[in-house]
Amino acid sequence: MAEEEKYDGYYAIVTSELDMSDAEVIETYRGLWEIEETFRITKSTLEARPVYVSREDRIGAHFLTCFLALVILRLIQKKTAHRFSAGKILECLNSISCSNEQENIYLFDYRSEISDVLEDSLGIDFTKKRLRLGEVKNILATVKK
Repeated sequence: MAEEEKYDGYYAIVTSELDMSDAEVIETYRGLWEIEETFRITKSTLEARPVYVSREDRIGAHFLTCFLALVILRLIQKKTAHRFSAGKILECLNSISCSNEQENIYLFDYRSEISDVLEDSLGIDFTKKRLRLGEVKNILATVKK
């Protein structure tokens, strides 16, 4: 038991790559973890499956859309220093909405810690609760650049 306890808190990686340094093995292992996480995000969070289309071109379009969403999500995670999980970011983005309060005035009624970090990281101002349609269009045009 004492012999086993000496190794508590350590991870052991078994590999057949004898020509790699310890650092290279660890970095490769981290890369594999990111690939597994990407598959999990694609299948669950982005709901890439099941596919409810049958034509080949539409299946391709569906998976292209999912892939682009994944790339954008990963870029957001990178811009926010990986502070939030993919699910939390998507939950926040899905909660951000606006309603037409009166002619030409739109009310934005959602903010959170994550939206504040996105604001700082992406340069999008979520603090204004009411915007004119022209201001919304300017923000979208700026973000597209």
